[in-house]
Amino acid sequence: MKTALAFSEIDAGMLAEVGGKAANLGELARAGLPVPPGWVLTTEAYRRVAEGLETSGDGLAERARRHLLEAPVPEDVRETIVTSYAALGDDVAVAVRSSATAEDLPFASFAGQQDTYLNVVGAEAVVEAVRRCWASLWTDRAVAYRESNGIDHAAVRLAVVVQEMVDARVAGVMFTANPVTGRRHEAVIDANPGLGEAVVSGAVNPDRFVVHGGEILERQAGDKRLTIRSVPGGGTERVETAHDGLCLTDDQVRALAELGARVEDHYGAPQDTEWAIDGDGRLWLTQARPITTLYPLPEQTRPGLRVYFSVNVVQGVMGPLTPMGLSAFRLISSGAAGVPGYGPADPRDGAPFMAVSGQRMWLDLTTAVRSRFGRAILPRALALGEARTVPVFERLAEDPRLSVVHTSPRPVLRGLSRFARRIHAPSRVLLALTRPKQGLAYAARVGEQLDRRLRLPDQVTPAQRLDHAERLLAATFPAILSIMPMVLTGYGLYALASRLSGVPIADMQDVLRSVPHNPTTEMDLELWHLATRIEPEPFRKEPVAELVRLYRAGELPPVAQREITAFLDEYGHRGVAEIDLGVPRWSEEPAHILGVLANYLRMNGGDDLAPSALFAKGAGAARSAIAHVASEARRKGRWRAAVVRFGLRRTREFAGLRELPKFYLVKTLAGVRRSMLAVGEHLVNLDVLDSARDVYFLGFDEARAALDGGDLRAVVAERREAYERESRRRHVPRILLSDGTEPEALATGAVDGALTGTAASAGTVKGVARVVLDPVGAHLEPGEILVCPSTDPGWTPLFLTAGGLVMEMGGAMSHGAVVAREYGIPAVVGVPDATHRITTGQEIEVNGAAGTVTLS
Repeated sequence: MKTALAFSEIDAGMLAEVGGKAANLGELARAGLPVPPGWVLTTEAYRRVAEGLETSGDGLAERARRHLLEAPVPEDVRETIVTSYAALGDDVAVAVRSSATAEDLPFASFAGQQDTYLNVVGAEAVVEAVRRCWASLWTDRAVAYRESNGIDHAAVRLAVVVQEMVDARVAGVMFTANPVTGRRHEAVIDANPGLGEAVVSGAVNPDRFVVHGGEILERQAGDKRLTIRSVPGGGTERVETAHDGLCLTDDQVRALAELGARVEDHYGAPQDTEWAIDGDGRLWLTQARPITTLYPLPEQTRPGLRVYFSVNVVQGVMGPLTPMGLSAFRLISSGAAGVPGYGPADPRDGAPFMAVSGQRMWLDLTTAVRSRFGRAILPRALALGEARTVPVFERLAEDPRLSVVHTSPRPVLRGLSRFARRIHAPSRVLLALTRPKQGLAYAARVGEQLDRRLRLPDQVTPAQRLDHAERLLAATFPAILSIMPMVLTGYGLYALASRLSGVPIADMQDVLRSVPHNPTTEMDLELWHLATRIEPEPFRKEPVAELVRLYRAGELPPVAQREITAFLDEYGHRGVAEIDLGVPRWSEEPAHILGVLANYLRMNGGDDLAPSALFAKGAGAARSAIAHVASEARRKGRWRAAVVRFGLRRTREFAGLRELPKFYLVKTLAGVRRSMLAVGEHLVNLDVLDSARDVYFLGFDEARAALDGGDLRAVVAERREAYERESRRRHVPRILLSDGTEPEALATGAVDGALTGTAASAGTVKGVARVVLDPVGAHLEPGEILVCPSTDPGWTPLFLTAGGLVMEMGGAMSHGAVVAREYGIPAVVGVPDATHRITTGQEIEVNGAAGTVTLS
């Protein structure tokens, strides 16, 4: 490997030799874009100087920096630096910039993690700057950044870019897509007089310009109170200045946007660039890297601007789905689409209204947004489960690109009519109204039928398992959906009672406390009862890992071993992120359940704080609430009171069934998961996979094709890496447009010092916040307020000790809200960025009636 390379010798494929920054500069220069001349000292020079450096153990960062600052520079490397620098001119001013092999990557930019030295003049000064660049690979921030992105320290090397300085009159940064809203092809430019370091470092409030399609949409003047300038002879100075007006003309802004578009076209992806304009007015590019924070766009199969709603967010599963989990969702969605007659020709394609992006599922709401009927109905439906989405939806309706094109309700009504007929909605509603016991018995029979369908003969081939799984997934949703008319009857009567009595729905929340027939509540109460029946040792002293070992070895105390096994036989199909077929269940990885039991057994509290007592208290409160609403109705007529009592009794009878369809769906997914594990074991025997669980990184079609042989290890490794990388994404939009815009991005959630959301469970509580991003292994002291992104049933054991709930997602009828009401804990849901704006240990007040969270 050569020790030094000119930009003209570098292309994007030379990451290992020149690092990310230099590879991009070489690529830009070879594409004819305006890059200042320069060269790169390759990673070979760093390798030689870093030889013998131990990249593990305590004090790594400081030890590595000392090694690189003290090790002698090999004489031939020094000569290369001096000669290459001289080739640029006599004592020319240069920028000496770090270029690591783990830098400017599609998933991690590493912006600012290594050092840059500006206006370096003289050969010896360049040699010293190179040495300091090498050492900057081991700053504390760079080490921490690599660790957070799962990058092996030993695999990273550093090249150094030496590039002619641009004596900038104005400089700054430009994103070729809006980094705030996500909108593609909308350039955002920050500019300041002098060198760009003032903007890059965040030391100044720059001018800002937003450009789309050649039109300048925004001009915002910053105070520009600091300018960084080159000093003759080397180095820079920071000068306090005052600048009136804008530092770029409209022509310059448009020229920058055009240059950004050329860079983006070259790379085929949005770019984060640095630029400078010299004293002669010439525009230069000094850096380009991928924008790593943008959420990927869904694959668009239909023309025009599309509106996508995140299925993952609404289900509280912020992480990606495994490939087999996505494949299962496509089959399930095709079955759902088939009910009203909109199913695809091939069920494996998924419903036409479903899309995949970022390894997550998205629902295409464009037709509803552009329909007069959809604009009337959808906000009401969203208000129940995703209240934060309602104002976003209403703003979308104002976008001229999404004007109404479907004015007649007839197509929707025809689809709803077919849908109602195929799930026998009229007869289910009648059953709920007139024979509730038979209605509940029908719901139980649906589960029994699904259990029977899950059973396979002892002797079955892998191909037959795959056929059975695909048929089962496509048929499951229509079967379990037939329960929902009874649930909706209960909620419809709830709304009717409000109307007849004049009592606002917000004041009737106690009616929905401690409702029966909710499988998730029953599961949580059974887990608590389990804790009261088993021996407290070793749960009070052993760590969870040891409890797992003892359980798997059958060495827990006899009652605990038996009772936990019985619980997992009944509920072991559940788990965190359980809608993903590829995710382990509690029966496979019982650490979460054993940890919850250990927490329960360590708690101190009287019988009046036991969940069973609280549940009974909630049922009493519900009876009182029904009596109150009925008495209010009586004021308007005796018949109204009778109807209200009847309706609210039916509400309580059937509201709990809301969780049942998902309970059955998850049981089906768990059964298919077990069957696919057997397919995975067969593929291991065929030497196609290394591990049976690798099958979850294949789709059903791929697993079927693999039965004929072939090595899929490389495919699995690539997908696992992509899955783990996507798992680190912290932000997932709830609504995404096909041009990348996140309509909620500019919304604010604070009013008068309080965070606002949707009132979900009445009551006010003050307490210490506990921010939990993952329930596995989480511990919540009694009375602490749980602050989380969202919840699914895997979270609900934590509710038993929570004093209150704050949730970023959801609406009044979302899972977390329903469970919070049943447990009688104040809750506010749909609070934007709650997990970022609230910290563990902070005292907060949750007002579940007003929908506010006040920070102390």
